[in-house]
Amino acid sequence: MTQPCMTTRRSVLAAGVLGSSSAFTPAATATDTGISTATVRLASGQHFPLASFGLQAYDDDRARKATLLALEVGYRNFFASSLAGNARGFARAVCESRIPRSELFICGSVAVSPSRSVRASLGYEAAYASTVRGWDATMAAMVSGGVDRLDMVLLDYPCRACDGVRGQWDALQALAPPATSLAVSNFSVDELDCLLRSPGLKRAPVLNQLPLGVAYHPGHPRVLEQNRERGLLVQAWAPLGGSLGGAAQRALPTVRAVCSEVGARYGKSGAQVALRWVTQSGAAFTTTSRKRSHLEEDLNGVFDFELSDGDMARLSSLTSV
Repeated sequence: MTQPCMTTRRSVLAAGVLGSSSAFTPAATATDTGISTATVRLASGQHFPLASFGLQAYDDDRARKATLLALEVGYRNFFASSLAGNARGFARAVCESRIPRSELFICGSVAVSPSRSVRASLGYEAAYASTVRGWDATMAAMVSGGVDRLDMVLLDYPCRACDGVRGQWDALQALAPPATSLAVSNFSVDELDCLLRSPGLKRAPVLNQLPLGVAYHPGHPRVLEQNRERGLLVQAWAPLGGSLGGAAQRALPTVRAVCSEVGARYGKSGAQVALRWVTQSGAAFTTTSRKRSHLEEDLNGVFDFELSDGDMARLSSLTSV
């Protein structure tokens, strides 16, 4: 079995800056001492870098190369989805980089199934057992690449029935070590309340990963407030809208044009404006790219400026989805 990569215990994570118009509660607050290392304190007490690299590579070799590039650029927060099957390649890159493990925030995921019909069919026992299998598979892949612990584990896709959601969560909170934060993805407020009101609840989630961006923000800003009231930070996936379909995809040409126009007044790119809209709304984000220039753009040019209230309102009004 592959041995865990050994690194020295030191940390360079600095507290970071959110837009002044964001309104985080003590469950997630930030102070201003950094740019690319901007972090927020989660309800678990962990410092969570606001900019995350989301690994969208579907084989281990590509995952290894993409992770090494992101590490070179300066990313220290990583999300490796179990659905992509790339945890082993990701873990190998972490070990090869020789960056101290204490400087990294690593989030893995456990998924029952991306199929809505499968998740609809699962009751408590089946959901519990499926989550155990998912945990075992995620950790086996990580350990085989040399990473033996996660800072956060995310439950990806809720079962459709409340009974199934509680089975998923009871398994996750029983398996994850106490130092590992728990999170969810694509959970509605009703699904969060099902989980939070469970008589078996011992550990609450601290983050909810949701599709959110200028091109797609249903329920904004209320959905952020509802999560915050429940102690969860929202992390935006697809914050630039590229992997979304439907109305969001149709809105992208207009969104990109307006973001670029706004950015010209701040000396920023359209992507930096779009990501700043996310953080200034009170959320973190996970993004990805194969290009070094795009990775640098997303990491280093988002936290050193603030959009005006007028620009925030204009961007928010570009789409109603």
